[in-house]
Amino acid sequence: MRTSGKVLMLSLGVLVSCLLSAAGLYEKAETERQERLDAGRMSNVLLLEEAAPSPLPVIAPAESEAATSEGPAAPDATPEILVSVLQTETEQEILETTIPGEQLLKNDTAYEIDPWAILAEGPGLRLPAEGPQILIMHTHGSEAYTPAGLDRYDASDSNRTQDPRYSVIRVGDELAERLEEQGLRVLHDREIYDYPSYTGSYSRSGEAVARYLERYPEIAVVIDLHRDALGADGVVYKTMAEEEGTVASQVMLLVGSDESGLEHPNWRSNLSLALYLQQAAATAHPTLMRPVSLVPQRYNQQLTGGSLILEVGSSGNTLQEALSAIRLFAGAVGPALLALAES
Repeated sequence: MRTSGKVLMLSLGVLVSCLLSAAGLYEKAETERQERLDAGRMSNVLLLEEAAPSPLPVIAPAESEAATSEGPAAPDATPEILVSVLQTETEQEILETTIPGEQLLKNDTAYEIDPWAILAEGPGLRLPAEGPQILIMHTHGSEAYTPAGLDRYDASDSNRTQDPRYSVIRVGDELAERLEEQGLRVLHDREIYDYPSYTGSYSRSGEAVARYLERYPEIAVVIDLHRDALGADGVVYKTMAEEEGTVASQVMLLVGSDESGLEHPNWRSNLSLALYLQQAAATAHPTLMRPVSLVPQRYNQQLTGGSLILEVGSSGNTLQEALSAIRLFAGAVGPALLALAES
């Protein structure tokens, strides 16, 4: 019995050792798998190298939107259609909503705008035949979504993280990849400009865009990708597209103007592009798009004639819902952008 006991103990020890070894190998394999995934996501990324201060004019703090607003204004009304009530792990109440997109433009300025006339004229913008055509960046790169499933992160603040796998930067990765698959040439700036200080993020991102334009003057479209934050009276809203076969958030394009008093000669060109892309996406997916939002602030959009803010979902949405939405959006607007490319 003593010999049998020793054999049993030895066998158990070998088994435990094998299990620990297997766990270590599994952890190593999982780490290597994640590194391969990250490498694949970065394959379409060209980051701007550190450089000396640009000689191009950049946004001075005095004329930055930091003096007025550090981010797109929240809607002035509760979303129209409440579908259901959910509870998150923090017991925060989340309401699903689908915001009707039949109203093509939500105009928060005093300008009289006829969106259908602008659509009839078509965008005057053209994408270059050579060199980078589109820049995707994130003024608020730490913006994240409601944790769900395997998409959980170390939060730096409420619905914010420095981990690009779970923030709007991950959504930007997806957009860049999908547009490049269609033949467009895309740069994706994965820098975080709203951390450690949220204040001044538009000044910092504006300086970065100016440096990109100095290095790649052929860039025609600049997409500042965010996620929205919708809430009132302690309730958070998540936007949901009602598209068959997919669970996706909604998407909104936001365009700034010169109504704030700051010089912005490009805003009508930006608005024309936004309406053009919104129409392409809404035609393919009728409930995907919220109305284009025209606001008084300019949000760095004076730097090109093709600058837009793209809001993918809201803080109440999950990352997977935002990724589903950006795939639908990219699939619809890719051909519309290619149609603007010079031969």
